[in-house]
Amino acid sequence: MTGTDARVEAATPEPAGAERLRITEIFHSLQGEADAIGWRTVFVRLTGCPLRCVWCDTEYSFHGGQWHDIDAILAEVARHDVGHVCVTGGEPLAQKRCLILLQKLCDAGYEVSLETSGALDVSTVDPRVRKVMDLKAPGSGESARNLWSNLAFLHQCDQVKIVIASRADYDWACAVLAEHALAARCMVLFSPVHGAISPRQLADWIIEDRLPVRFQLQLHKLLWNDAAGH
Repeated sequence: MTGTDARVEAATPEPAGAERLRITEIFHSLQGEADAIGWRTVFVRLTGCPLRCVWCDTEYSFHGGQWHDIDAILAEVARHDVGHVCVTGGEPLAQKRCLILLQKLCDAGYEVSLETSGALDVSTVDPRVRKVMDLKAPGSGESARNLWSNLAFLHQCDQVKIVIASRADYDWACAVLAEHALAARCMVLFSPVHGAISPRQLADWIIEDRLPVRFQLQLHKLLWNDAAGH
């Protein structure tokens, strides 16, 4: 399947009159990043993404998937007896009914996080949700898609994640950090692209420049090496 075909398939209209979402997978694992790292978490991975980051590690979520009623999704989440739920993708906000799912998960009492690319509007996301929002560095190939107006809708409980593949990406991230006073808005996460830059190198740069950011490695890659369903 070509990239164009995958985007078309991922954008298949939702069934009329139903509160449904197209889901790639729902699984129980450990949260691998952000401020909830290490907690048992149920992940709800929605299908489809309008971006094509060159280092993407979830390309299998671009197409396919199955339609699920939102209430059935909540029932599957409840089956795992966890307090944390992460709604991810793909790009979950590409499906408009994701907002309904987020609200219902919060209403059910879960600690809910949303992993989003930063390219789509987050202004209407339930304020109880912890947004983990990317800003795409040039090395992603998608930095032109950053929706900078989203910064106004970030709260102290939210996080901005910048995935870094090179020194050029790091320099770009430092400039953005200063220009937008990101660390005053919320937690900022710098993460190395797996296999592209040495984690130690990125850590050394952060220490040398005394940045007000949190270095992170993706725990799930260390434990399960990118296997789907973890």
